[in-house]
Amino acid sequence: MSTDVEIDEALVRSLLRERHPDLAELALRPVASGWDNQLWRLGDELAVRLPRTPRAPALLRKEWDWLPRLAPLLPLPVPTPVRRGGPTARFPHNWTIVTWVPGEPCDGTPVTRGRDAAETLAGFLRALHREAPADAPAGADRGVPLALLTEGFEAGLPLVASPGVAAEARAVWEKAVTAPAWAGPRVWLHGDLHPANAVTSDGTLSGVIDFGELCAGDPATDLAAAWLLLPEGAHSHFFEAYGHADEATIHRARGWAVRSCLGLLGVGRAWDRGLPGGQPTWGHAGRTALDRVLASVHTP
Repeated sequence: MSTDVEIDEALVRSLLRERHPDLAELALRPVASGWDNQLWRLGDELAVRLPRTPRAPALLRKEWDWLPRLAPLLPLPVPTPVRRGGPTARFPHNWTIVTWVPGEPCDGTPVTRGRDAAETLAGFLRALHREAPADAPAGADRGVPLALLTEGFEAGLPLVASPGVAAEARAVWEKAVTAPAWAGPRVWLHGDLHPANAVTSDGTLSGVIDFGELCAGDPATDLAAAWLLLPEGAHSHFFEAYGHADEATIHRARGWAVRSCLGLLGVGRAWDRGLPGGQPTWGHAGRTALDRVLASVHTP
């Protein structure tokens, strides 16, 4: 999973001194990092993102190319790239400096003000889900027809311990796969809107982070956040506030949510077994979100 370079404070400080000396003496401390990048808070308003997986440099380049254009259109803070660092003898990868998004990750500090968060999330996705240009990146496994991802669904389903819950999850998946496909234009997607990639303050959503999976396609991919991020029952108000998701899109969104839940459960299982790539809070986030998805099948 990791690159072959150990990232510590001395390395980060030396990179700053070489590439951005005007920022090099700001306070620097490591913070909870994403899947592909290590994150260091820089002063009060910035953060340094350094790749730690082989695919991460390409994701940072994509954020650099597109996020500064999208960020001014969005109603929530996002980590907008403001400076760039090129490869050096000590660190042979591109890296970026981004704006700091205050708040606590949603996987550890969940939303408690459901109605407020539902309106906030709906407003954010309405603003993001605008038609993307022809050269917008495509996602290999985001924004695409769910039928293309059935193999992964089958591989992840055994993570659901209860046979009854697994059967319900399969029913949701099959309904999503057979729902009418997205017939509209390719729209911008965050692509990875799960609890570790949203932050909360005062019980509601206050920011969205980690745009490495930014792509264009079916908005149902992001609409899964109605169950991944919001407390039980808040999905109805979210879809009302979002305003233009038909029944087929909501079915597909449930399928995307189930897929994301299985991914969260897998990362949680890795943590439980002491395997690389595990995260301690992801398993619980996946289980509770799956409960919300399945409960929503029986509620408006």
